[in-house]
Amino acid sequence: MSEAQTQATAVETKPKKVVTYTEVTLTDGRKVSFPGARKMQKSYEVTAEGVKATFDFVSGETKSILIGPDSPLVGTLIGHGLVQKIGDETTSADSVEDMVLEVENIIARLSKGEWGTQRKAGDSFAGAGVVIRALVEVTGLTVEQVKANIEKKLATTEGLTRAALYQSFRNPASKTGVVIARLEQEKLSKAAKIDADAELAAWSAPAA
Repeated sequence: MSEAQTQATAVETKPKKVVTYTEVTLTDGRKVSFPGARKMQKSYEVTAEGVKATFDFVSGETKSILIGPDSPLVGTLIGHGLVQKIGDETTSADSVEDMVLEVENIIARLSKGEWGTQRKAGDSFAGAGVVIRALVEVTGLTVEQVKANIEKKLATTEGLTRAALYQSFRNPASKTGVVIARLEQEKLSKAAKIDADAELAAWSAPAA
């Protein structure tokens, strides 16, 4: 067996990390499994009486709180949940305009009642802002029309991710790719702290 084959075999036979679970019987009689070193499990349920949040501990203790619809905390809790949920969606954004698009997207989903929609791999809005600006410039469409076309393409093309679609528009041989390159170059130029050419012109060779 060659060295390469030996290395390949070693990689293939490398054992996967096994997660161990600790089953605990809580003081209320329920049995809960705690993965790895986790010390607390959190959950909530919506009931006719309100929302019940439960905190189970690996020690066997369990604590819960029921917030009814008439509680003075309802508005505060809803507000906290909204800003937390929406804010969490911006973690992959690199720029303010990308963050705006992320927030716009999750607000639209929440408005339709889609709280638990899971993001697919490649469904990031990173770099979306500059792509949309380029599409607006090339097509002459409005921002909203461009966004609508993007969503339609994603919805009707099986297997196409948002990241892959944006990358296609970045193709340097395409009209949008040329515009994107220019826009990104303009951004870099504005961020420059000095005039690089002027600085180099003033440099002299070090003394021998």
